[in-house]
Amino acid sequence: MDRLDAMAAFVAVADLQGFAPAARKLGLSPSAVTRLVAALEERVGARLLQRTTRSVALTDIGARYLERTKRILSDIEEAEASVSAERSKPSGRLVVSAPVGFGRLHVAPLLSDYLKRFPDITGELRLSDLMINLVEDGVDCAVRIGKLADSSLVAKQLGAMRRIVVASPDYLNARGSPTTPADVAAHDILHFGTSASAVTWRFVVDGRDVRVSCTPRLATNSADAAILHAERGGGLTRVLAYQAADAIRGGRLQIVLADYEEPPLPIAIVYPTSRLLSAKVRAFVDLAAETCDWRFGA
Repeated sequence: MDRLDAMAAFVAVADLQGFAPAARKLGLSPSAVTRLVAALEERVGARLLQRTTRSVALTDIGARYLERTKRILSDIEEAEASVSAERSKPSGRLVVSAPVGFGRLHVAPLLSDYLKRFPDITGELRLSDLMINLVEDGVDCAVRIGKLADSSLVAKQLGAMRRIVVASPDYLNARGSPTTPADVAAHDILHFGTSASAVTWRFVVDGRDVRVSCTPRLATNSADAAILHAERGGGLTRVLAYQAADAIRGGRLQIVLADYEEPPLPIAIVYPTSRLLSAKVRAFVDLAAETCDWRFGA
């Protein structure tokens, strides 16, 4: 028995005072309506309707149950109408997650444009470099840089990001510019990442992965700190292209080993599923696809 169908049948019989008219309203046979009401009475353990050959009347319990049932069915209709309205017109609260630096520079302006376009939306931008679970953390969509390991997410790719090795002109003049990945081992390394001991940088040589091990002179989980030290002649650092873009444009850093970079990382907006996608998320994804050209190759 579908409990909601049975409740709807019971309400129809009570309102129309008969199984036949209720069946006509619901598009069912009278016997089907009779079975639904009987199953409902069996489930609740009480007789809800008094039946005679000529009439149908509510019992005392049935009258009280009818009032609550109508309220339940009304709430369900209201909830479905609310969801339908949200799917057709962007409204409500949109929670977006993004990496700290990229989110501040590129996702925050996108969200600002989105809120101007859709006044019925309130927004929340959560900046974190940690990989979060969208569903568990109540996030509608996230901007991510890199290959996606979670196959349950739907991804809309919006660009690509180079991972580059940079150093200051003064450092390169003093120590020489590396021309092959193997040269990295002879240089001072400023490592941006989670490891503070020996690290491995990946390159591509003639289509093959080549990994170079090195011990950093500076290890930090802050790209800004690594870039600042590199600008001051501290050595080579490897960061995402957008993180060093200003320093490169200003001539404070230069790219080295560009011919040996690993393939660019995808930049994508991800969300849990495309089925019954809400209007607010769809509108945000569409705006990003329309306005963002996130191809970073400084």
